[in-house]
Amino acid sequence: MAGEWKTASFGELTTNFDSRRKPVKEPDRRPGPYPYYGASGVVDYVDGYLFDGEYLLVAEDGENLRTRQTPIAFIAKGKFWVNNHAHIVTGNEKADTRFLMYALQNADISGYLTGAVMPKLTQGNLNRIELPHPPLPEQRAIAHILGTLDDKIELNRRRNQTLEAMSRALFKDWFVDFGPVRAKMEGREPYLPADLWQLFPDRLDDEGKPEGWRRSTIGSEVTVCGGSTPSTKEPAFWEGGEHHWATPKDLSALKFPVLLDTERKITDAGIEKISSGLLPIGTVLLSSRAPIGYLAIAEVPTAINQGFIAMKCNGTLPNVFVLFWCRENMDVILGNANGSTFQEISKSNFRSIPVIVPPEPILKAFRERTGPLYRHIVENERESRTLAQLRDTLLPKLISGKLRVPDAERILGEVEKA
Repeated sequence: MAGEWKTASFGELTTNFDSRRKPVKEPDRRPGPYPYYGASGVVDYVDGYLFDGEYLLVAEDGENLRTRQTPIAFIAKGKFWVNNHAHIVTGNEKADTRFLMYALQNADISGYLTGAVMPKLTQGNLNRIELPHPPLPEQRAIAHILGTLDDKIELNRRRNQTLEAMSRALFKDWFVDFGPVRAKMEGREPYLPADLWQLFPDRLDDEGKPEGWRRSTIGSEVTVCGGSTPSTKEPAFWEGGEHHWATPKDLSALKFPVLLDTERKITDAGIEKISSGLLPIGTVLLSSRAPIGYLAIAEVPTAINQGFIAMKCNGTLPNVFVLFWCRENMDVILGNANGSTFQEISKSNFRSIPVIVPPEPILKAFRERTGPLYRHIVENERESRTLAQLRDTLLPKLISGKLRVPDAERILGEVEKA
């Protein structure tokens, strides 16, 4: 039982390799295949490595130590480099390395931090942190359960990375580089199915766009709107709110451009105070200031604050097209921004940005090819969200011993069957 578990200091359970860390100044870095880790993860890829194996990295400094917005401890595997912003350890004969990661993620480290302006976790204070110390087989079993969930989340991330890259490559080839058109102009062999190949013209017009494609503005092709913030001093707008209400912060942490939830919810009375109301699923959201450039497609009906340009794709252009168009034209969007305190792109300046619109048969073909890829991304993100919530529920109970391994395995089995 948990009452039988001992506690031990982090230093008693680990072997420390901080003396082997070595920062590399940015001007001296040479690109390569090996991850270069800092306090919160990979900061670069370099041409050499210091470590080869599986190690636990723990943030030594950075605001993340206080906010805990990303894990303060994570596993690095294979060949990699580490700078002096992350401690590097392994479990010794008393501890499983991955169990230590989860135990540290669950620990209250606030009393071990120094620095009023920028938090710091020194090696001495890290070694003092007290952690639960169940028997080694139990540690490994706990780490396996939680690791199974994290591995599934990581697999979904890699899948989505591939799916997004495929969609973006298709958009860039067809609508930025005009690849099929140029291939026809140069007499190259078709690289698309015949029915699709014949949809593309074989020349560019005097404006440099494919013949038959039309020039327009983004404001003519989508409905552009903004949002606002009802008074936060009025409880009737917020207390018990059931509607999603997005701010750019909700997009800042997204790994993929899929908005499934928002930090704050708003009431019916609050919605009435926002002229754009509740935006439909499928709306493309672009943060319009502080900073400009966060992007997502809303997968829940959501209202927005004043930090967005929202694009309802109720015209010819599909939302995945609009999403990638925004990414490819971000320099143009930023060039149309202004402001003395911070840069902001206004709705009027955004609406006037040119867009080249292909004929409907080509847009239909694009939808048919990228729509299923995007839906897979959404499904994977939903699953990862569920898995992360389960992991976060199980973690403190397993680490504390309130939930035993057999019970957790049963829960995990039920989830896998669902």
